[in-house]
Amino acid sequence: MNIQVLPDHKLSSVAPLKSCNVEKKEVELILVKDQNGVQYTSSTIMPTPSTHGTPCTAEELEERETWGKKIDFLLSVIGFAVDLANVWRFPYLCYKNGGGAFLIPYILFLVIAGMPLFYMELALGQYNREGAATVWKICPVFKGVGYTVIIIALYVGFYYNVIIAWSLYYLFSSMTSELPWLHCGNAWNSPNCTDPKLLNGSFLGNGTSYAKYKMTPAAEFYERGVLHLHESRGIQDLGMPRWELVLCLVAVVFLLYFSLWKGVKSSGKVVYITATMPYVVLFVLLIRGITLPGAMDGIRAYLHIDFKQLNDPKVWIDAATQIFYSLGAGFGVLIAFASYNKFDNNCYRDAILTSTVNCVTSFFSGFAIFSVLGYMAYKHGVRIEDVATEGAGLVFIIYPEAISTLPGSTFWAIVFFIMLLTLGIDSSMGGMEAVITGLSDDFKILKKNRKLFTFATAFGTFLVALFCITNGGIYVLTLLDNYAAGTSILFGVLIEAIGVSWFYGVDRFSEDIERMMGFKPGLYWRLCWKFVSPTFLLVVVIASIVTSTGLSYDDYVFPSWSNVIGWGVALSSMMFVPIYAIYKFLSMPGTFKQVIAITEENAILLFEDSAQQQQHWFETFTSEGKSCTYIQ
Repeated sequence: MNIQVLPDHKLSSVAPLKSCNVEKKEVELILVKDQNGVQYTSSTIMPTPSTHGTPCTAEELEERETWGKKIDFLLSVIGFAVDLANVWRFPYLCYKNGGGAFLIPYILFLVIAGMPLFYMELALGQYNREGAATVWKICPVFKGVGYTVIIIALYVGFYYNVIIAWSLYYLFSSMTSELPWLHCGNAWNSPNCTDPKLLNGSFLGNGTSYAKYKMTPAAEFYERGVLHLHESRGIQDLGMPRWELVLCLVAVVFLLYFSLWKGVKSSGKVVYITATMPYVVLFVLLIRGITLPGAMDGIRAYLHIDFKQLNDPKVWIDAATQIFYSLGAGFGVLIAFASYNKFDNNCYRDAILTSTVNCVTSFFSGFAIFSVLGYMAYKHGVRIEDVATEGAGLVFIIYPEAISTLPGSTFWAIVFFIMLLTLGIDSSMGGMEAVITGLSDDFKILKKNRKLFTFATAFGTFLVALFCITNGGIYVLTLLDNYAAGTSILFGVLIEAIGVSWFYGVDRFSEDIERMMGFKPGLYWRLCWKFVSPTFLLVVVIASIVTSTGLSYDDYVFPSWSNVIGWGVALSSMMFVPIYAIYKFLSMPGTFKQVIAITEENAILLFEDSAQQQQHWFETFTSEGKSCTYIQ
């Protein structure tokens, strides 16, 4: 065994290598002092030619699959980041928080926190070529955060696929000569169903906004025809799954499975459709929208500038949370996608490009949405604020109702729900890929049986999602949406940022990036990673906890026990961070600082000598006054 002691000025960490079939291995032990105030060792297994003189080939060293083309990766990242929230949340947030003035905090947080976190995750995955859990070989004490984000990605799949199934159901329902939510008189309608033509400003003069009025044909189709919400008394009364939605959910799950079963080679081709289709449809809807009467009023309301709103802290909190959730950092998806890149790929340029495209898409979608909302306000003689809403109410009630009044309504409805379907599918693909890659890299038996594991993951999400398509399923979905990926994902990314910046070290991380791309990140990025991003995340986590209130859905207030269950769901993922860290501290020898300083490379010192020889090496180095973590 050859052990090389490098002088202190030759600090180094070595890119991870896959071991190949060789008969002899050398271990390079790199002793490094005072990295982030901690002394530690780092070692790398250095493969050497076998006794037959045959060198390791590139194929032997590099076994991990890569994207077929660079565009496959870019479209996958854009497809994941650009999801339903870009259409149903950002435009409304922008409108209610000062219009154009909202862009000031939004862009600020994009530049100082969103992009740096996006860049960090892409670089982390690409350099280490591992999923969200095993990427923490850089600092194994933090591996629990990898499991946290994997569990969260799995939880999101439980209910996100249901929203896609709703879109598919609406798509099938649109394939008629007359859209089913145009008139009352259907089997699902209540006796109180009101023809939208009769609804105007004077009718709604009791203070009820049009968006909140639940007796229109469109509102009743969604809540009574699709959800069957009227047959449930609350979250304690779920009933059986609706067979129509079960079939749609089966179709969604099978589509996800066949998109992912062969890894990035198959999913990289699916996104050619799912990532580009929304842009085509948004453009078509915008062109149609601006030709409608009242459209310009809607767009002016969307872009109006009210700087006084910036005095409200809630506006800044909304901007911070929106930029975070919009970019999708922390779900393990960006790490998983980047791990399939070539080692020398320019992930810096990718981070800037894809995060910018995502935010521009959010802003652009607002024009398509508010042009139609302006038309709705004009048609019913109400203000824009009376029809403006967010979430499912926008895309499953207000927008479909507006479409139903247009000439060629069937065509426009089909186009719109195809957009929702494609927006959801590639985001769901990203979340499931994070789970599959993260666990497959950690448990090799799963990687060897990827197709079976992919099927098991998809089938597991299907079984849990059945609870969300019962008569009271919307209550289960609301609970999961609030707790499964709320405070928990913010907490996970905060710990991730601290682990990379303060324990692994910004300097070492920057050197890793330099090995990949030939240049170090600038001072701006290093400052953001070490100070700005962690501070930003800490503030958002605190704000998330402080502003947390009891759950409600319209007028229904969830019982207190359901909030307890919700926090239990949140804690079930977050607990992996402290539990795994405690396990590491109890199972590893050495002091607190030594255990923190261990990376997977030096934790697996491949000493093939006898125990007596191992002790000799340890005593030799410590006698020289150097710090060395000794792994028995």
